[in-house]
Amino acid sequence: MIILLLAILSSSVIFVIFKLFSFYKIDVFQAIVFNYFTAFTCGVLLYGSEWNSAALTIGNWPYYMVICAILFISLFILMGLSSQRNGVAMTSTANKMSMAMSMLLMIFLYGEDITLLKIAGISLAFIGVLLVSFSKETSQSEKGAHWMLLVLFVGSGMLDFILNFVQKYELGVLTPSLFSAFGFGIAGCIGLSILIVQILKKKATFAFRNVAAGIILGIPNYFSIYLLMQSYTATGWTDSTVLAINNVAVVILSVLVGYFAFKENITLRKLIGLIAAISAIILIYVAGLKA
Repeated sequence: MIILLLAILSSSVIFVIFKLFSFYKIDVFQAIVFNYFTAFTCGVLLYGSEWNSAALTIGNWPYYMVICAILFISLFILMGLSSQRNGVAMTSTANKMSMAMSMLLMIFLYGEDITLLKIAGISLAFIGVLLVSFSKETSQSEKGAHWMLLVLFVGSGMLDFILNFVQKYELGVLTPSLFSAFGFGIAGCIGLSILIVQILKKKATFAFRNVAAGIILGIPNYFSIYLLMQSYTATGWTDSTVLAINNVAVVILSVLVGYFAFKENITLRKLIGLIAAISAIILIYVAGLKA
């Protein structure tokens, strides 16, 4: 249970850090690039002794690692931009309500039972995302930013499912700690390549404050993924139950931080959406307990 609580805290801290980037004029992309190298370093320094060379010949994890790396950096960039343009609460909700996508994949690919509670939960999740995302109060400068929420919803759901699938079937003797670290390392290399091209074309200017921001971001980012993967086996609960508890807690914390710390406005429409989203996760959680 403690591992899951730490995973929830790590994920919540990420959204707060992204919001602070705008106050300190941090280049989001540069910070994300160095965040991945920090996450890679955390994994190797803390868990490098767990490496087993036999992992190279067992499982298809290298292919999934590359896919995860691409999703890591593309979704993280989008998450950072959306937190600033759409707000902490909306971005967190769209990201975490992606559990509906993960649940659909688990139901059809794992052959899980389809219950009325699961159907009701998934339906409420979609309704919640729509109500929270498509607010009439969006300012002129932010119009067009809502597509980010939809991409985060689908992409994050795919990433959650792939991480779960790899944890269950593909790791072999490779530990989740090192799988996460290697994935982050590849994501960092992809990002650094893009950044170098941008600098050479003079479309970006390097600043050391972005490195510092990336280091601060990289630590909770690493543990948000690693601890969630560990929670799937450490809690003894079903995978969907673990994911449900993690997501609802992060949504609640992010909404509270957005409202109290950043004075983000919560309209009646958003409030109904958040209630629907939280209710969705509760229903899926109860369905998981009865499974």
